[in-house]
Amino acid sequence: MVSQLHVKIGPQFYSYSAGAIDLIPELLPQHGAKRVLVIHGTKSWAKAQPYLAALFEAPGLTVTTEAYHGECSFAEGERLAAIVRERQADFILGVGGGKLCDLTLYTAHLTGLPFGLVPTLASNCAPWTPLAVMYKDNGLAEGKTVHIRRQAAFVLMDPALILDSPVNYFIAGIADTLAKWYESELILEEPENRAEPMISMARYAALMCKDQLLKEAPTAVADMRAGQATPAFRHITEIVVAIAGTVGGFGDKYARNTLAHAIHDALSAYVPELHRFLHGEKVAYGIFLQLACEQRWSTIDALIPFYQQFHLPLSLTQMGVWPLAPATLTQVCELANSFSKVHLLPFPVSAASIQAAMETLERYISHNRLVQPVSTAKM
Repeated sequence: MVSQLHVKIGPQFYSYSAGAIDLIPELLPQHGAKRVLVIHGTKSWAKAQPYLAALFEAPGLTVTTEAYHGECSFAEGERLAAIVRERQADFILGVGGGKLCDLTLYTAHLTGLPFGLVPTLASNCAPWTPLAVMYKDNGLAEGKTVHIRRQAAFVLMDPALILDSPVNYFIAGIADTLAKWYESELILEEPENRAEPMISMARYAALMCKDQLLKEAPTAVADMRAGQATPAFRHITEIVVAIAGTVGGFGDKYARNTLAHAIHDALSAYVPELHRFLHGEKVAYGIFLQLACEQRWSTIDALIPFYQQFHLPLSLTQMGVWPLAPATLTQVCELANSFSKVHLLPFPVSAASIQAAMETLERYISHNRLVQPVSTAKM
């Protein structure tokens, strides 16, 4: 029987439609909001501002803004929390990408305030999940995730705003979402877990992520490149942001993430050369690393055409960082192995087995595939 399953399914209110962001003035009074602090990015803010006219024009609301410094860090959360207190804000609104959404959650956690989110791109499920992945101010990963037992008051998305975001972030989101199935598959299919209603819901959501992405993602990306918010584009956007978040929402630690994300965190902590790659791009490599640990080479073979279609990295060699220095390789494998979620997998995992899988994967890709170095400019 599973133990201590904490179900946190999603925001209190969600809408993905044209004009959805105009609902903010209607929703804020339900949370007693009168003084709103908007936390935002830079490039995304320029695109998002026209969608927030109803908020800035709403009577009876005081709205101030603050740009974040680019990372979801402990220091940045404390800085923003101090600004919240100084301005006597009673509601926080985050407008931006995944790190901005995580930072808004963390700032709301520090201040005890309700918060809402307006995602400006579909690069991961950060708007949906009750956790913040923490980074240092220099962009390297902390190797720590802050889990919080509440979620957004609302998440509002407009297809036109998401359509106007960089395509490479959307592709990275697809890769990050694909991991929901491959990271949790073996855990969710354990007989004792399949008998659990909430974990079964997580399994259905994870399977939807995999099946729909493999079916519709190529069309969705092509439609995005053409500037068309087609049904395929909207479906994949919702799967990346919402359904992917629901996997961990229902399944908690049994379905949140395992080795693909653990190796992402470890590489992000110790290999600064990988900072130029997006979160989902590094997770794409992590999927292959986990499959290598499971010795599922036929599954890797089946996924390679999908990866190549979107210029996703197959190996660290392709990302330009292999071989790692021995000391760095040891640090990466030890940090990845330190995450308890990795050891929910139904086979033994150790720093040594992770290192062995990394080395075998590099040889396998190099010996069996003609791959060109991945350039982030292509993605």
